[in-house]
Amino acid sequence: MIEIAENRYGKSRVRLMKVTRHPHGNEVREWTVQVLLKGDFDSAHTAGDNSKILATDTMKNTVYFVARQSKATSMEAYAMELADFLLGRNVQISSAAIRIEAALWKRLTVDGEPHPSAFMHGSAEVQTTHVERAQGGSFKILSGLDHMHVLKTADSGFEGYIQDSLTTLKETSDRVFGTSVRAEWHYVRTDIDFEAARSTMRETMLRTFANHKSKSVQETLYAMAEDALGAVSDVDEIELAMPNKHCLLVDLSRFGLDNPNEIFVPTDEPHGYIEARIRRRPAVA
Repeated sequence: MIEIAENRYGKSRVRLMKVTRHPHGNEVREWTVQVLLKGDFDSAHTAGDNSKILATDTMKNTVYFVARQSKATSMEAYAMELADFLLGRNVQISSAAIRIEAALWKRLTVDGEPHPSAFMHGSAEVQTTHVERAQGGSFKILSGLDHMHVLKTADSGFEGYIQDSLTTLKETSDRVFGTSVRAEWHYVRTDIDFEAARSTMRETMLRTFANHKSKSVQETLYAMAEDALGAVSDVDEIELAMPNKHCLLVDLSRFGLDNPNEIFVPTDEPHGYIEARIRRRPAVA
């Protein structure tokens, strides 16, 4: 006997830019939206019956329709509005999941003053959120960031690890530490200032990365997560992934030169990969 265990479908990579106009200057938000629906769609798979299928083109149009009417100032708030709109109009949907990636736009500074309507693209970093709700259920909100490239040239080492017959890596107390941070955290409430919480999480992790005297990527990852959880009480857990993007010291001795930790080859393949999920310890009853 064959049956469908689970299915979902939706629209991905819906590009949306929203300009909010104010007398004092404009705001720009560029979002890439994904909509995924679960529900009573078995007949579409087994019998070619599309009578319960909301076309993915309609989902794309819904993204823009809701955005035009939305007063949301955060990805999370907009995603909740979009999920509720889809659930309210489609009883065959059991749950709606909205994922959004936000590109970074920075206001241009011209003649020492922020320009009211001119912007430049920031780094490759993206801000993310994943919002999901079942019919009659509560929201689950996971927010975070990805491709946050950071580097420190001091206060980083790696020593005391296992040495066996296949080990060639030399211990060091002074190395260049580069990584591309991916972080995702879980909110315990939905009625908060998401933009302020995101800013605090991000700035806390960056501050810790910069100031931490690192004995390993693992130790720095934990310190960043611990400080971020300490800074935002509305987050109960965070998952971090931090690949170790190596900078290899170049041997210049064959050219008659020394290299006092100044000349490196940056490389990202292969790289070490470290991830962990850190949470608040449940209270003991």
